[in-house]
Amino acid sequence: MHAPIHPKITTRQVFAIAGPAMVANLTTPLIGIVSTTAIGRLDDAALLGGVAMASVIFDCLFWLFAFLRMSTLAFTAQAQGAGEIKEYAAILVRGFIVAGLIGAALIALQVPLAAVTFQLMGGSEGVTRAAKSYFMIRIWSAPLALANYVILGWLVGQARANLALALQIVINLINMAATVLLVQVYGAGIAGAAIAAVLAETAGFAVGIVVAWRISQGGFAVPAATLFDRAKLMRMLAVNRDIMVRTAALIVVFLFFTAKGAREGDVTLAANSVLNNFLLVSAFFLDGLANAAQQLCGRAFGARDARGFSDSTRLVLLWGIGFALVVSVLFALFGPALINLMTTSDDVRRYARAFLPFVILAPLPGVFAFGFDGIYVGATWAREMRNLMLASLAIFLATWWALSSFGNTGLWIALLGFYVARGGLQGLRYPALLRKTFKTA
Repeated sequence: MHAPIHPKITTRQVFAIAGPAMVANLTTPLIGIVSTTAIGRLDDAALLGGVAMASVIFDCLFWLFAFLRMSTLAFTAQAQGAGEIKEYAAILVRGFIVAGLIGAALIALQVPLAAVTFQLMGGSEGVTRAAKSYFMIRIWSAPLALANYVILGWLVGQARANLALALQIVINLINMAATVLLVQVYGAGIAGAAIAAVLAETAGFAVGIVVAWRISQGGFAVPAATLFDRAKLMRMLAVNRDIMVRTAALIVVFLFFTAKGAREGDVTLAANSVLNNFLLVSAFFLDGLANAAQQLCGRAFGARDARGFSDSTRLVLLWGIGFALVVSVLFALFGPALINLMTTSDDVRRYARAFLPFVILAPLPGVFAFGFDGIYVGATWAREMRNLMLASLAIFLATWWALSSFGNTGLWIALLGFYVARGGLQGLRYPALLRKTFKTA
C-alpha cells in the first residue's frame, strides 16, 4: 500500500475536475430534452406531454440508482487518497454487478412498473398512451444506462473528468442524431425517440468499456477474495442503501411536482415539463462542482487530510455561488427563446413564460443543496445525508399543503423551499460531522 497523499487543494484542481464534469453532467438530461424537443415540433400537446412525462419517469427511475455513480466515485477517490490503487478494478466490477442485477430486475418488472407509475402520474388518456409507448421501449436500456453511471463515477473518482465528458458527449451525439433521423426523417414518432435513447446508451457503454479496459491495463480480473471482501461489501451496501433512500426522497418531490401539474391539465403538465428541463440543466451544471467536491473531499477523507477537506468545501461553495449567478442570468436572458424552441404550442409557451421567474431563482439555493451533496458523498456521510433529505421532503410537503390553494404557484414555491431546506440543513450539520470525522487526524 502506498502512503496516503496530502496535496494542497487549489482552485485549479477544483476546475480540473469541475469543468469537464460540469459539461458532462450538463449533457445528462439531453436525452430527455432532445426527445421532448423533437416531439414538441410535431405540435401535438398530448404527444409532448407523453414524452415529457416518460422522460421525467426515466430521469427519476435511473436517478433512484444514482448511488451507483456516487458511491463508485467516492470509494474510488478514497482509494486514491489512501494509496490503494489496486482497489480500482474491484470497485468497478462490484459496480457492474449491482448495475446488471438492478437493470435486469427493471426489465423483468416493466409491466407492473409501468402500470403503477402511470396510474400515480394521473395524466390524460392521450398523454398516458404516448408515455407508455416510450416507456416500454426505453426500459431495455436500463442495464446499460446504470453501467454507464458506474463508469462515469469511476472515471471522475480518479480525477479523469475529461474522459467522463468524452463518454457523455458520445452518448448524446448519437442520441441527437438518431432522434432526428427516426422522428423527423422517418416519422417513427414517440417510438423513434425511445429507440434512439436505447441506441445511445448502448454505444456509450461499448465506448466506456474500452476506455476502462485501457486504463485498467491488467484488465478487470479481480481475485474473488478481493471482490467479495466482506467488510468492503457491507460498507458499500450500507452507503448505497442510505444514498438510495435519500435519492428516493428527492424523486418523490419531483414526481409529486409532475403529478400535481398533470392534474392541472395537459397545458400545465407540458409547461412544467419544459421548465423542468431548465431545472435539470441547472442542477446537473451545479452538480459538476459537486462532483469536484466528491472527488476532492473523498480523496482528502481517504488520506485523513482535514485541511484539504475543509479547503475543498470552501472552494466548491464559493465558486458555486458565482456559477449560480451566471446560470440565473442566462435563464433570464434566454429563457423565453428556449421555451419557444422546445414547443410550438402558444398556450404552453405562454404558461411556461409566466413561471420562468421561479426557474431563474432556483440555482441560488441550489448551490448549497448540490454543493453539500457532493461533500457528504465524498465523505460517505450517507446516513446523515439520508436523514436530512427526509426532513427536507417533510418541509416540501408541508409547504405545498399550506399553499395548495394557490395552485401551480404554490407548487413552485414549495419546490424552491425544498432547495433551501436541503442546503440549509446540511450546512448546519456540517461542522459537527467535520469535527467527528477528523477528531483523530
